[in-house]
Amino acid sequence: MPRDRFLVHIEGRDLELSNLDKVMYPSAGFTKGEVIDYYTRVAPVLLPHLRDRAVTRIRYPNGVDEAHFFEKNRPGGTPDWVRLERLPVPGSTKSRETIDFVVVDDLPTLVWLANLAAIELHTPQWRIGADPDLLVVDLDPGAPAGLRECCAVAMLMRDRLSADGITAYPKTSGKKGMQLCCPISGTQSSDVVSGYTKRVAEELAKIVPGSITAKMARQLRPGKIFIDWSQNNAFKTTVAPYSLRAGATPTASTPLTWDEVMAMATGEIPSGQCGAIETLQRVEERGDLLAAMLQPGPIVPE
Repeated sequence: MPRDRFLVHIEGRDLELSNLDKVMYPSAGFTKGEVIDYYTRVAPVLLPHLRDRAVTRIRYPNGVDEAHFFEKNRPGGTPDWVRLERLPVPGSTKSRETIDFVVVDDLPTLVWLANLAAIELHTPQWRIGADPDLLVVDLDPGAPAGLRECCAVAMLMRDRLSADGITAYPKTSGKKGMQLCCPISGTQSSDVVSGYTKRVAEELAKIVPGSITAKMARQLRPGKIFIDWSQNNAFKTTVAPYSLRAGATPTASTPLTWDEVMAMATGEIPSGQCGAIETLQRVEERGDLLAAMLQPGPIVPE
C-alpha cells in the first residue's frame, strides 16, 4: 500500500484513508486529515440530523480554492456496506429517472465521505419515503447587510412562526447568513409547507419593506434580508447542521441560542460565522442545541 494511504477500522468497517496532509483550506492550512478529524468529532451531534435523509455532497478534490462539483449519485468505488436509496432525480421531468443517493446513518459512511473531500453536506427537508418534517427559512443578506441584520429578521420570523405554534431553531449558514429550522408534523406536502412559508415571508416583507424582501430578484436584495421560502421545495436541499463550508477558512453551519441571536442583533456581541474548532468547543460545552428539533412538530396552517 502507498505510504500516503493506510487502513483504519471504524465500527466494524475497514476504510482506506489517503492524502491526509493535502491542504483543503490553503489560507488556513487546514488539511484533509483535519477535515476527517472534525467530522469524526462532531459525528455524535451531526449524524442524527443526517439519518434517513438523502445527502447531496459538494466535493473539493484539490481544496476549496480549486474546482468543485455537486454529487448526488453514489460515487464509483462505493463500499457495499454504504446505505443507498434509489430515488427520483431531483427536478427531473422524467418520472422513471432515478439515482442512488447515499444515506449517512453511521460514522464509517461519514468518514468515507470526508476522505473523498466531501466538505459540504446538504440534506432535503424530508426523510426517505416521507413528507417534510422540517420547515426551513433561509435568511440571505444582500450587502451591505450581514449576519447582524439577519439576526434581527430571525427574531421577527421566530415570533411570527410562534404565533402559529411553530418553534424555530437558529443556526448560522457558515457563509453569509443563517437559517431557521422548524420541526413540523411530516404529514403535509412540500407544496403546503412552501406555500405557508412564502405567505409568512411576504407578510413580514410588507411590514418591514426597507429591511426584508420575499422576492427572488437579486436586484431587490442590496441592503435587505431575503427570506428564501423556496428552500421548502421538494427538490431543494439545505446545508446540514454542523456541516463544514468551503471558504477562506473552515467555518461550519453552527446552532445558536436565541440569546446569542438577540445579542448579535443588538450589537452586544460581534456577529460572525463560527469556525470548525469553535463549533467543536461549543458542542463539547453545550451538546446539540438542535436536539429538540429531532422531535415531530405541529401541522402547518394551510
